[in-house]
Amino acid sequence: MAEWIGKDRRARRCYGFDEIALCPGEKTANPNEVDTSFTFGKKKFKVPILAAAMDGVVDVKFAVEMSRQGGIAVLNLDGIQTRYENPDEVLDRIAKASPAEATELIQKVYSLPVIDKLVAKRVLEIKKQKGTAVVSCIPAHAEKFAKQAVSAGADIFVIQSTVTTPKHIAKEYKSLDLFKFCKNTKIPVILGNCVTYETTVELMETGAAGLLIGVGPGAACTTRGVLGIGVPQVTATVDAAAARDFHFKRTGKYIPIITDGGMNRGGDICKAFASGADAVMIGSSFARAKEAPGRGYHWGMATSNVNLPRGTRIYVGQTGTLKEILFGPAKVDDGSQNLMGALKTSMGSLGALNLKEMQDVEIIIAPSIQTEGKIFQVGQRVGMGK
Repeated sequence: MAEWIGKDRRARRCYGFDEIALCPGEKTANPNEVDTSFTFGKKKFKVPILAAAMDGVVDVKFAVEMSRQGGIAVLNLDGIQTRYENPDEVLDRIAKASPAEATELIQKVYSLPVIDKLVAKRVLEIKKQKGTAVVSCIPAHAEKFAKQAVSAGADIFVIQSTVTTPKHIAKEYKSLDLFKFCKNTKIPVILGNCVTYETTVELMETGAAGLLIGVGPGAACTTRGVLGIGVPQVTATVDAAAARDFHFKRTGKYIPIITDGGMNRGGDICKAFASGADAVMIGSSFARAKEAPGRGYHWGMATSNVNLPRGTRIYVGQTGTLKEILFGPAKVDDGSQNLMGALKTSMGSLGALNLKEMQDVEIIIAPSIQTEGKIFQVGQRVGMGK
C-alpha cells in the first residue's frame, strides 16, 4: 500500500469519503424492510447516529428530543452547560459575536471552571424527561465527573481527547489509567479518538464498550491544519473495523466502532457504514436543527484552547427540525436532511438487509464520484455543487 514520497521514505495512500463509491450488486431490497438498528450493550437504538458532544449541538433539551427520535446525543461536561447556571445567555453572546470576535470570546467563556453540582444536575434533567443520558469529558476530568454522572443516573460515559492511547506519557501530571477506569465505572465507557489498527486493538483491551474513530475531520475542527495530523475517515474506519473483528475473533467480545466526524450528507454516512462502522457520530448536521442550542452556529471542541485553538466557529444555519434532519421530509437538495431515509434507501439499493450486511458491500475507488456529470449543479451551486 505504501508509495515512495522521497529518498528512503514511504507513505501509504489513505482515502476519504469523496474518493470512494458504493457499488450495487446482484440484489436489491425494499428500503422500508431493512434494519438500521444499532445495539450498544443491552440497549437497541433505531437510529445508529450519535449527536456529537459539542456545545452548539447538544444541550439537555436536544438530548431529550434525540432520545425520543430513537438516537443518542452526547452532552459535553467540559462545556457551557456545566460552567453556567444559565447557558442560554452565553450561547446568545457566542451567536451574536462577529467572526473576528468569536474565537477570543469562546476562549473567555470557557475560562470559568466547571461548577460541580451542574454535572449531576444536567444528567438528572435528562433522566427526568425520560431521555438517555450520555455524557463526555476529557481524560483529566474523567474520574471526578464519572462519579457525579453515574450517581445521577447517567447511561453511558464517554472520554474524548484529540488522540487517545492507553500509553500516555507524562511527568507533569498523572495519566488516567484507562484499564482501571473502564473496570471500575459501573456504566459502559466509550473511548476516543483513534485512527489506527494497532491503537484500536489496544484500546479495546482496556475494557471499553465502544470506540470513537476519527482525528480532525469535523466541520468546525482545525486540528489537521494546526497540527497536521489525522487519517481520512474511510481508511481510519476500515482499519478500526479490522481491529474490531480481530479482537472479537480472539476474545469473543464485540466492541462497536463509531466513526466520528467528516460526514454532513446522507451519502457520507452510508459510506461510513460500508467501511465497517457500527454507528456514526456527527455534529454539523445536527447543529442545523432548530432544537440545537447553537442558534445556527457550530464550533469545534478545542476552539476554546487558550494557547492553541484547534477549532473555529462556523455558521451552518437552521434548516429544519431534528425530526426532519433524521427522517424528513427533506426541504433541501444537498442530502443533509432525512439521513435515515438516505441510509435505508442506500441499503435497499445495495441489497443490505441490516448494518452488518452493509459493512460487506463493495467499495470502489472513484475520485470523480462527486463531479462526474454534475457540471450544471456545480455551475449553479445547487445540489452536489454547493
